[in-house]
Amino acid sequence: MNLTTVTIAARFCGPPNSGNGGYVAGLLGGFAVEPVEVRLRAPAPLGVPLAIVSGAAGSLELRDGERLIATAAPATLELEPPPAVPEAAAIAAAAGWRGRREHVAPDCFVCGPARRDGLGLTPGPMVHEGLACVATPWRPDASLAGTRGRVRPEFLSAALDCPGYFAIVADARTMLVGSFTCGVEDDVRVGERCVVVGWSLGGKGRTYRAATALYGEDGRCVARAIALWIEPRGG
Repeated sequence: MNLTTVTIAARFCGPPNSGNGGYVAGLLGGFAVEPVEVRLRAPAPLGVPLAIVSGAAGSLELRDGERLIATAAPATLELEPPPAVPEAAAIAAAAGWRGRREHVAPDCFVCGPARRDGLGLTPGPMVHEGLACVATPWRPDASLAGTRGRVRPEFLSAALDCPGYFAIVADARTMLVGSFTCGVEDDVRVGERCVVVGWSLGGKGRTYRAATALYGEDGRCVARAIALWIEPRGG
């Protein structure tokens, strides 16, 4: 059954000409009534109506006509985030962000250095309480607001995307999100001083898992995610 249609604006790209994986996952997951694992099956096209369709056993599908873009199925998110990274430490870590020197997707909505209307995340390396991770400050602007001056959940999901990439990749190689499981537990205000942290959960070959967490300015964990990243064959 077709529930509704959505259109991903060009602003919300990740790789060229397709939606940012975390944003797409957050957009689809926002129509579920419980936490879901979103599996990204194909690049999400920009600027065209996409159907959200109900599937079996409480699942959802995102479709471009007959083409399956993503699925969302009920899931449990088992992730214990570390204590919050202080904003000053995240600012210091961001100074070492390698994306300023080399970047495979400079127009990415979340972390693209060529963007002036993106999230502007710059996750740089640090060690926090013994955990090797990346961290970046983030202050969401008014263009991300939903109701009551709160940031819309799909943008919180998007903010949890790219820090995971920088946590698992030490060079400029292409990696794509294969699956994304996100839990949003609280709101973020427009202008709130936030910190996003990412760390590796291991992997081998062409596949890696990364965890990310978003903290509000009072140190509470607002949202967290686990992503499977896949290096395409041939780069």
